[in-house]
Amino acid sequence: MTPPPDTLPLFPLKTVLFPGGVLPLRVFEPRYMDMVTRCMREHTPFGVCLIAAGEEVGEASVPHPVGTEALIERWDMEQPGVLELLVRGGRRFRIVDHELERDGLLVGSVRWLEEPPAEPVPAAQAELLPLLRSIVEELGDRLPPPHDFDDAAWVGARYIELLPIPLLAKQKLLELDDILSRLEILQQFLREHGLLPKKA
Repeated sequence: MTPPPDTLPLFPLKTVLFPGGVLPLRVFEPRYMDMVTRCMREHTPFGVCLIAAGEEVGEASVPHPVGTEALIERWDMEQPGVLELLVRGGRRFRIVDHELERDGLLVGSVRWLEEPPAEPVPAAQAELLPLLRSIVEELGDRLPPPHDFDDAAWVGARYIELLPIPLLAKQKLLELDDILSRLEILQQFLREHGLLPKKA
């Protein structure tokens, strides 16, 4: 029997969070302040989804159906009424249903997507690694460890976050289960933009 879906509060944003990625957030709307406070108190995640229609502030927006759970790693409140968060991406999920609470918070019924087993970056894409290592070194604290250059999924996700790829394309790459196809797409993108040498 298929287990019932889990319930997850949703935070639709104009960004795509990947598993293992870090995302700084400024939270000030009451519905999200309440959500984050509850998540911190209960040590539970919330879901980050790319907005399909609507805006980040005001009326509830429509999210894309695949998102990533966000786990709160750090928080601070340097000014009253504004929470500064650092979250890290966990598992991907698919929204099977959602409802709007009275305060405007979107709550989803979600099923967790099965992640492919970890595998190393193939030799054909090994040229991606030196560039990513140098970018990670340059970013320093903005891309905190753990760093896993031996994991093809981690390498692909970090490139997708860092490159100026349109948000809808990032969303499609998040939904793509074939990790090696992701790397091939990224390799082609980097070559076309002069960041990797052209093939002879």
